[in-house]
Amino acid sequence: MSAEKIISTDVNNLSPLTTPKNNEEFSSSGRVDINILLNRARKIEEKETLKNLVILVLALSFIFIFGIILSF
Repeated sequence: MSAEKIISTDVNNLSPLTTPKNNEEFSSSGRVDINILLNRARKIEEKETLKNLVILVLALSFIFIFGIILSF
């Protein structure tokens, strides 16, 4: 097998990423409110906790169902 260089001539037609500025996140001096950042971090942590709980329940139910199947 020979190594060949693949040159892509396609141009990505993606729009550049922009960061929207909300009045809630930035004050007039351009600073970020720490309470908004803390609330965002709490929401992310709650989502992760819920995800971990769902995975735990699924794993326990799988073990329970598997145990019932093996007992017959």
